[in-house]
Amino acid sequence: MTLTKRIIPCLDVTKGRVVKGIKFLELKDAGDAVQLGKFYDEQGADELVFLDITASSDKRKILIDLVERTSEQVFIPFTVGGGIRTVKDIKEILRAGADKVSLNTSAVKNPNVIREGAKIFGSQCIVTAIDAKRVYINSPEEAKDKIIIKLQNKEKYCYWEVYIHGGRTPTGKDAIQWGIDAQNLGSGEILLTSMDMDGVKEGYDLELTKAFNEKLSVPIIASGGAGNPQHIIEAFTKGKADAALAASIFHFGEYTIEEVKNLCQKEGIPMRI
Repeated sequence: MTLTKRIIPCLDVTKGRVVKGIKFLELKDAGDAVQLGKFYDEQGADELVFLDITASSDKRKILIDLVERTSEQVFIPFTVGGGIRTVKDIKEILRAGADKVSLNTSAVKNPNVIREGAKIFGSQCIVTAIDAKRVYINSPEEAKDKIIIKLQNKEKYCYWEVYIHGGRTPTGKDAIQWGIDAQNLGSGEILLTSMDMDGVKEGYDLELTKAFNEKLSVPIIASGGAGNPQHIIEAFTKGKADAALAASIFHFGEYTIEEVKNLCQKEGIPMRI
């Protein structure tokens, strides 16, 4: 059976408003979270991701009220992340109406939260979000403890480092190895954001997405870099992603979800229309 690929709008939220930036900086207002969620549901989005992007760095909990109001208007699978630290937090978010939770900073600091969350609520509810940034090296010997990729058409190598606190804090962790660990702990999905490409609108980091797909067996959601439908098509065909997350191209009305899905279908990519 061929699984359909998913198109997922992402709502990066701070103080109840949706924002979009470039490489996690220069945030611009993109509208009301509840209204945008409802709009994307009606447009035919397969799922919705809602990330409270300053909850972890501000050391506060996610806005439960906003999750409740959004879930009342949204009838597609709905993932919520940001500031979720404990199993109790996961329970609160799911009870407020989310179908899945996205764990990032808290999971890096305490990987056991993935295991406990998966055990209690099921792996399908646990999404591990990984914010990954390229580190270029000249030879594999420079980083023997990392999973290294030889770059196409270049005499160079790279690995990806995990960042936390909304892209503010480097961890020294290898992103691919962390993805493998998260999968083994019980995470049912990986939300993989390229910090290098985020908001740049020049396409996803296809080498990153493909590397994850080859090393892991759980679904990979490509995130960071969509500027047009062709980029989303490439995330599926070249990057081997199971789902494509996008924000700017939808928030500012450049393309509709229906347009993107129709173009994907024309390229032979299985879509739910």
